[in-house]
Amino acid sequence: MRKLVSILACMSVFPAFAADISFQDALRATYAACVGIDDELSDLKTMAGINTAITGVGAATGAGATVVGIVKTSKDAKAAHLEEILKQIDEMSKNSRTLTASETETFLSEFNAAYETAIKDKKGVESELEKTVSQSKKLGNWRTGLMAGSTATNLAGAIIAGTNKVDADLKTQIETCKMAVNQLRNTIMQARMDGYDVTEAQEIVSACGDYEFADLSKIDNRAKGAMISSVVGTATGLTGTIVSASANSDKTRDNNTDAGKQHEKNLNTASNVLAGATTAASVTATVFNATQIKAIKRVAEIAEKCTGVLK
Repeated sequence: MRKLVSILACMSVFPAFAADISFQDALRATYAACVGIDDELSDLKTMAGINTAITGVGAATGAGATVVGIVKTSKDAKAAHLEEILKQIDEMSKNSRTLTASETETFLSEFNAAYETAIKDKKGVESELEKTVSQSKKLGNWRTGLMAGSTATNLAGAIIAGTNKVDADLKTQIETCKMAVNQLRNTIMQARMDGYDVTEAQEIVSACGDYEFADLSKIDNRAKGAMISSVVGTATGLTGTIVSASANSDKTRDNNTDAGKQHEKNLNTASNVLAGATTAASVTATVFNATQIKAIKRVAEIAEKCTGVLK
């Protein structure tokens, strides 16, 4: 009889002991699985911020190249107009008497009104042409430099965006954390019935359980969008840099045939278009990077809250 009572007593204690082991193991597993996630997300957020700044610079330099290209186009148009005036003056001088100062001033009045200058004679036209060509050359060099800068920032942005994703290890850790929290949640009721203080476990479940609502795909999708945009910006920027350098080379500029002038004009137009395309790509990449930061923040807030309870 005593033996039977002893057996029954042990059987009555065993469930509580089993619940104790299960509850404590679940608690420890949750600590092990969920700690450290916030540090990984913090790194992602930092890199996304850096990339936003980089692609922002790319957008600014691309926009600068576009503006400079437009100004250069206006200088080229002015130079072409001056060259045409010189040609007309020379033709008129060959076919008739030399123009008087008054006649030349009248002849130049339309140009002066259009460009807000005060050129009075042929030497003035030649001087203005030389100055305008020099300005055009400088603007062309600036455009090429700005395009090269935008290309470099887009390339850097593409590299960063391509790696700034939720890697397999972090995904696995978050999934493991979610499973550990679910396991802990399932042990709480029995632990409470067995007389254990489950306050800490409930706080952990409440805080870390929000990982169920974390959408990691948004982080990766934004990174992919930023990478694609930066790759496009790199391609258009590199092409634009080459075209701009070619348009501003002495070989191209010194070809004064009609075909040569048209070729130069086409190259400059293409450079400006590519500068605009590079700017647009940089802006798009910047937007993706900025929205990636928001997506990371949403998950990071869960991680911070969870880690805060675990500490």
